[in-house]
Amino acid sequence: MITRRDLLAGAGSSLLASAALAGCGGPSPTTPLDDAATPADDASDGATFSEAVDFLHGVASGDPLHDRVILWTRVTPRPGPSAPVAVRWEVSTGLDFAALAASGSVIATSARDYTVKVDAEGLRPGVTYYYRFVVGDLRSPVGRARTAQEGALDRLRLAVVSCASLAQGYFHVYREIAERLDLDAVVHLGDYIYEHASGAYGNVRPYDPPTTLRSLSDYRRRYAQYRRDPDVRALHQQHAVIAVWDDHEFANNAWEGGAEGHMPSSDGPWGQRRDAAVRAYFEWMPLREQPDGRIWRRFAFGDLADLVMLDTRLWARPRQEPPNSPGLHDPRRSLLGDEQEGWLFGAVTSSRARWKIVGQQIRMSPLWLKFNVDDWEDYPAARNRLLQTLATMRVNDVAILTGDIHSSWAMDVATDPFDPAVYDPATGRGSIAVELIVPGVSSPGHPPEVEAQLPEILRLNPTCASATLEARVLPPRRHPRTPPVRVVPAALWQRRAARAPGHRLQRRVADPPRRQPPHRGRRAERAPRRRTPARPVGARLNR
Repeated sequence: MITRRDLLAGAGSSLLASAALAGCGGPSPTTPLDDAATPADDASDGATFSEAVDFLHGVASGDPLHDRVILWTRVTPRPGPSAPVAVRWEVSTGLDFAALAASGSVIATSARDYTVKVDAEGLRPGVTYYYRFVVGDLRSPVGRARTAQEGALDRLRLAVVSCASLAQGYFHVYREIAERLDLDAVVHLGDYIYEHASGAYGNVRPYDPPTTLRSLSDYRRRYAQYRRDPDVRALHQQHAVIAVWDDHEFANNAWEGGAEGHMPSSDGPWGQRRDAAVRAYFEWMPLREQPDGRIWRRFAFGDLADLVMLDTRLWARPRQEPPNSPGLHDPRRSLLGDEQEGWLFGAVTSSRARWKIVGQQIRMSPLWLKFNVDDWEDYPAARNRLLQTLATMRVNDVAILTGDIHSSWAMDVATDPFDPAVYDPATGRGSIAVELIVPGVSSPGHPPEVEAQLPEILRLNPTCASATLEARVLPPRRHPRTPPVRVVPAALWQRRAARAPGHRLQRRVADPPRRQPPHRGRRAERAPRRRTPARPVGARLNR
């Protein structure tokens, strides 16, 4: 059985990869899929609808529950008169789709940018399903999704990612995750896209559109560009994604009423820009939409884990304050807003699962050396209310998943980690939760002058078990033809599954690759790593 101590002890190595892969137990039977669209056997009756379309952006699934999962695709109309498109969707437990577990039809229109999103219901818990979309004689690529397990569960494995700047590099880690055969879902903690103009933040790849995103058309084009990336398509085709937004889906350091990166004089009214970004996000991301636009929601994985996803960005967040602002410690100051905060407290205190996992965007644990004001330290009253609730209600086994800061951290969460009477790093006394911060998919880490301070940072911050801050030096180009995810015969999968559980879990991105197919191109070259051994931080369970 994995404990919080084990989680921190192992995080020093597992979090050095470009995605944190946290789990319990061995692999589950999954099958990579063929990415090519194929003609359908039977043409649908679409006399009043256009059938002149292509599937250029792949397929996706998300938000798996015990009996349903979101399915997504986009049909791209070919040049000619614009018309609605009748799209059929099918779900099966077999790749031949001989017996359908669920099916239906939906109309794609320009009102939603020809994106298609359905909630496939009536499924069985803990089952791997395959799905596809059909328009006339054309079939989409086949996607794969797994529903959440009910009842007793002894293994859950999630990949956790954030911060994918297309201009800063390539999404190799998405391809690696797509090739994993042992994952239940992917958790994306935000910055799925970046809003910058070409060359403003990275110059490895140009953006479409090349200007800063401001309008609905701008945001739609940027999502379309990302979803044409072969590694992004592979990720979504193979795994269900549970996602929340952060700031760069809108503008840098966004809050409820604006953003540091939003200038009304040049960018227009914030409300219009925010609404355009929200609309494009809901169109292009495979998440279950709510009438009020909330993205905070809860997922149950048997009796092993409850996953709570938060919106620390837009729902009710007031503007960030400088460190010495008199309003910083206002006891009424909130990060989540009263409604979301109350919902979170209820979710974690009422959970009967072994693990309570909180997926959110910004760093929660205090640091002696602050990197910015865009974290929970800028909302100390809100953080204290959460930690006091966890302590008072004796909520054990809480793990916080965080993105945003393009670096890897494994740390205890305590109300006052700098007071020896409150927190003891040797025994873990006073620890209320653990926080695992994952690095960026491609967004760069901290510069060498900050990396050089790492030993001092760890010395001054007793809750830190390990950290890696270095920036990555990315290759200038890679082979443009990345092959699709392929169907793997069952016998081959069984040989792969026979390997030791978690055989890839401890790999670091700096380690030599086990294999290097010609199509993959060069892996990212990296600056010399300052390695700091993982430090176990005492037992903190069943207090």
